[in-house]
Amino acid sequence: MNQSSLLEFATNNRKIRADKFLEEMDKAIPWGKFLGLICPQYYKKKDNRGRKRADLETLLRIYFLQQWFALSDLSAEELIHDRLSFRRFINIDICETSLDETTICKFRHFLEEHGLTEKMFAIVRKILEDKNLILQDGTCVDATIIKASSSTKNTGKKRDEEMSSTRKGANYTFGMKAHIGSDAKSKLIHTVRTTTAKTHDSAVMDDLLHGEEQAVFGDKAYADKDKKKAWRRQGRYWGVQDRATKWSPLSSAQRKKNRRHSSVRAGVEHPFHTIKHLWHYQRVRYKGLKKNTAQIFSLCFLANLHRVRHQFAP
Repeated sequence: MNQSSLLEFATNNRKIRADKFLEEMDKAIPWGKFLGLICPQYYKKKDNRGRKRADLETLLRIYFLQQWFALSDLSAEELIHDRLSFRRFINIDICETSLDETTICKFRHFLEEHGLTEKMFAIVRKILEDKNLILQDGTCVDATIIKASSSTKNTGKKRDEEMSSTRKGANYTFGMKAHIGSDAKSKLIHTVRTTTAKTHDSAVMDDLLHGEEQAVFGDKAYADKDKKKAWRRQGRYWGVQDRATKWSPLSSAQRKKNRRHSSVRAGVEHPFHTIKHLWHYQRVRYKGLKKNTAQIFSLCFLANLHRVRHQFAP
């Protein structure tokens, strides 16, 4: 009995939700383009010493499982030997034991070192543009706070220096920010930036635009009278919500316009819902911006593929 038959026998040929999700994502991910990007770097150094290098596609599949199920390197090692749905997805033999925590960790460091997650994000964006799923008409901008540990119970007796505190409402949060620009119609992410948490959303707005928009939408954090005038002079639509102040409350016309813009702007929250609530990425996993930025690029292009998985299979 081969591996596939054995797994089907063990589960009585029944597919759980994880199986269905992984099958859909397997069809949506452009494996050929990703492997073509990574292979030259991964197999660049030929060294016959030590054990045989792990299969590239297998490690990439494990890396994606880590993003979807919020797994540490150790948890990934344990669950690929425990969950049948994971073994089906990465397609390893039932007796395979060479994939350990260290191998998984080194592959993640390899992706971070060569900036490969950002390049994979660019590949997905190009595919979506070619399929007319990302247009150039309008952009919605937004940012979300990713929490980090504020504990000083460590060797250095201090918090992560690349993170900072920011106030939202009455609460202070320590961490970083992920800024995205998404297509106003499809809500697919086309630009990603990361900063420390204290950086104001409006300071990154220009970096989130690709420059060909005829309209831009955002919440009150991006309100700017000078930019508003400049966009209108250029004949482009300024859909950023107006902000009230203590001395200048909003008129009824402004409130009505804000509600109209909110229905468009709200679409930019969809990727954050997928990343933070479906995939449980609400706290940074690593120290420093570089490692966490690499993971955020991964989560963003996977969120794009998740959104179009039913209509797009390269």
